[in-house]
Parts: sequence; C-alpha cells; structure tokens
Amino acid sequence: MRDAYAARPWLAQYDEGTPPDLHFEVTDMLAVFRLSAAESPERVAVRYFDSALTYADLDRLSDALAVHLLDNGFQRGDRIAVQLQNMPQFAIAVLAGWKAGGILVPVNPMYTERELTTILTDSGATAVVGLERLWDKVIAPSVAAAGVGIAISTSELDLQTRNDPRVLSVVPRTKVADLLEITARNEGRTPPPVEYAAGDIALLTYTSGTSGIPKGATNTHGNVSFNAQGFRDLVGLPRGSRIFGLAPLFHITGLVSELAGSLALGGELVLVHRFEAGAVLDALLETRPHFMVGPSTAYIALMNHPEVTPDHFSSLELAYSGGAPLPGAVVDAFEQRFGPYIHNSYGLTETTAPATSTPRHQRAPLDESSGSLSVGLPVPNAVVRIVDDEGNPLPLGETGEIVISGPMVVPAYWGRPEATAESIREGRLFTGDVGFMDEQGWVYIVDRKKDMISASGFKVWPREVEDVLYGHPAVREVAVVGVPDSYRGETVKAYVSLRPQASASPEELIEFAKQRMAAFKYPRSVELLEELPKTATGKILRRELRARG
Repeated sequence: MRDAYAARPWLAQYDEGTPPDLHFEVTDMLAVFRLSAAESPERVAVRYFDSALTYADLDRLSDALAVHLLDNGFQRGDRIAVQLQNMPQFAIAVLAGWKAGGILVPVNPMYTERELTTILTDSGATAVVGLERLWDKVIAPSVAAAGVGIAISTSELDLQTRNDPRVLSVVPRTKVADLLEITARNEGRTPPPVEYAAGDIALLTYTSGTSGIPKGATNTHGNVSFNAQGFRDLVGLPRGSRIFGLAPLFHITGLVSELAGSLALGGELVLVHRFEAGAVLDALLETRPHFMVGPSTAYIALMNHPEVTPDHFSSLELAYSGGAPLPGAVVDAFEQRFGPYIHNSYGLTETTAPATSTPRHQRAPLDESSGSLSVGLPVPNAVVRIVDDEGNPLPLGETGEIVISGPMVVPAYWGRPEATAESIREGRLFTGDVGFMDEQGWVYIVDRKKDMISASGFKVWPREVEDVLYGHPAVREVAVVGVPDSYRGETVKAYVSLRPQASASPEELIEFAKQRMAAFKYPRSVELLEELPKTATGKILRRELRARG
C-alpha cells in the first residue's frame, strides 16, 4: 500500500523559512540551561508575584539543592519526585535533580496519598520535593509507604511577599527539611559536573495505561532538548521574551513548552502558583507577557471573567492551546473579543508535548463534515501517519489511528516492556487517537480509540474511577465514560447498578469518590441503572453508555 505520508505533504504549508528538519548539537537539557545562564546571568529567569529570580539565582539555588541531595546519598540515575504547583521551587528542583545526575518525576499536586504512593513505588523514587500543605495527609504517609529516603518540603508562600488570597492561603507550616533553609545552608557549594547523552532519561512523566495503572514515559534529554529548542526557534520570539505559565508545570505541556522552552529561549517565565482567572488576568497586566500556552478550559475561564478586557491580552505576540480539545467557536470568540488568535496544537506525554502545531503565521482549518478544528501540521522532523488496524498507512483523508515518529517520541515506558511493545514500535508511537490528515497535511482528531477521558487536559482512566466506586458497599456494577462538557471538553460520568436491597444516592457516590481521588478524576455525575448493558460474554458495553450521554 502506498505511503502518502512519507512525502510529508505538510511541508508545503510551513511558514516561509521554516526548514523541514531541525538539527541541534545540544542534546542535554542541563547544557541548554547552562548556555542561557552563561549568556545573561542577570536576566530574570522566573517571576513569581512580586519576586524575581535571575538565571544566576536559579543556577546558585539549584547547585545548593543538588549538593544536599548528593550529601544524603542521591546517586546518578536516581529518581526525584516533585509535587509542586507553578512556583520557582519547581524550576529549582528540576535543575537540582539534573545537576545531581537524577531523573525528574513530576507529580500532580491534586494526587491523593494512594495515587502518590503508586507513582513513588513504581518509579523507585529516592527523593521527594513537595508542598508543605500536602505533607501530613499526602506526602508523609506516601514517603513512608514507598521507602523514600530524602524528603524536602517547601511553601508557596516562600519567594514572594504578597500572599495573594485568591491563590495563596495561609496554612500551618509543616517543615521537614525546608528547601530554602537547605539552599541557604549550602550557599556557594557546587555539585560535581554532570553531562548527559541524548538517550539518558530526563523525565518520568506518568500517564495511564490500558489497565488503568499509571506508567512512566521515559522522556530523554534528547526528547526534551529537541522540543525545547524547537520551541525557541519556531515561535520566533526574541531572546529574553516573557512566557506566561498558564499550563501547570507538572503537565508535559507546561514542563516542556513553558519551563524547558523558556530556558532554551533565555526567557522569563511568569508563574502564579495555580490557575485562578482573576489572578492570571492581574498578572497579565503586571508582567505583559509575549507568549502563553494552555488548555482551552483556561482560555474559556479567562473569557468569562467579569473584569476581562482586550488590554489583558494586548502584549501577546502568540497564544497557543494544548492539552485539551479546542473548539473552533472558542478560537473565533476569543479573537473577536480580544485580538489574539489561539493556535491549536496536539501532543502527548509520549511525544514530549507538541507533535503537531499550527505555524505562527497560519490559521488552522476547520473540517466542515465533522466540525473539528485541525490540531495543526506535523512539526519539523516529525512524521505523522494515519493507519488501519494492521498498522498499514491509509490514503490521505481516510480515518484511522494516528501514529507519530520523530526525535520527540519516547523510547519506552519505565519497567513496562509489554506496554512499550504495544504502543512504541520501531520508534513509532501508536497514539490510540483516531483522526485523519487532509491533502495539505493538516491533522484532525475525531475520536479516541482508547477509552481515556481528557478532562480539562488531564487524563482520566475509567478503570481507576471504577475501582474506587467498587469500594462502596452498595455498588454492584459500575462503568465510567467521558461525556461532552462545554467547559472541560470532557467530564467523568459513572453509570452504577446497586446491590439488591442496597441504597445509595448519586450524590453519596460522587462524594465517596471525591474523598478518594484527585479533583479532576472523580465523577461529576452518576446515573443509577437497574442493569448495565453487556455483551453476550458479560463485558460491559461502554460505547452504549457513552451514546446515552
């Protein structure tokens, strides 16, 4: 069968001057940072409310933290978990982990003790840097259960003085080994130099597998540095430009397109702890950023804030969306009201953020038959194919599974040879997403082959939610599906049948799950049914439930 994708038809649509392939000699993210730090040590690297850290500050503080890790037995190849919001300590911990020879494991701060313990155990993490507010209920018991030897706490109240009540609430201080005290104690000390090959793992970013058990994508230094430097070159912004941290740094979009991309650009990253529309709008006026990327839900929330004006976005030279489906109506409304055009993009944890993107000077087309907005063109060096169930390339325009190859694709899943063999074959990632490519090379996503739910850009595996609900004594059977949501893109819905003579209200079941799961995972609605639809062999038919809505 003819492979129409080998000719890369999308190259003809690239902005003038964009090469089909990018080549970078620097394939070590720590070296990428060091180049920017050496170039402009006094340039601001991270701005957080009313404080600012220069590249020299970031270098000094991460040196001191790396020394502490090494002094306490951290070794090359060890894993360091970071459970923080968008705050300067995130960048400090990332760089310190790399300087100590380690692998970063970003963790969602919304994770509960059960979820964190699973990741710490699977990754074999030997160190954790986490929020003080999470320590007693989440981090301390997880650290004990997983046998983690180095535990470091830090507060979102540090490194700023405003204490904005919208995003920063005062909580009792629970200090273990305080990050800022550690860095002060090791002031002036530097760790031994360390270098990385392109194939060395930089990040273990956890995503869910077909069994619902999280699996760690092994994002290498080559993967991360390629996409970071590609971001730098393709956005076309001057050195030192200001990047707004709209996406969370613990998510691959924020970690690569914001933090790593800003470091490669020698830019200034603006952080406001966590997303709150009013605080974000204030920060946009105060810092006047040039670029931001985030999920469609964030743009929708900003658009609907009562105090939003065009002036809030007047400094933006580029706005991108990633991490959640972007409706064309949102793009149009945002542009009409505020001016910036939101460029759509698409990527996965396994592609180290974007694999397709709408070029700076282009507008993504809308497919008239499905109403889907294109997620862009394959980025330089990437090859995107649409294949049938046997993995054979389909003709342009036909719908099938999206397969991606290129220097951004991870080589494997951590300790999961079967999952690797299933999804990553000879450097090609079989995404499980269903879509098509038009004659010009624009990619469209129309469905998912897998049952994964994407709620506000966060991935939710139905099996995990089902397992939690099965723990309720009244539940007999349960099936969880994603249903359309105008704000989140998708939201979680559970269909439940109860045990004979048992009783439980939908509200009770929602609360039961809410107490046991991260906020983005628990079902927002529960529908009680006498019987769930099944196949002749007894398998619950999720597709029928999904069709109910």
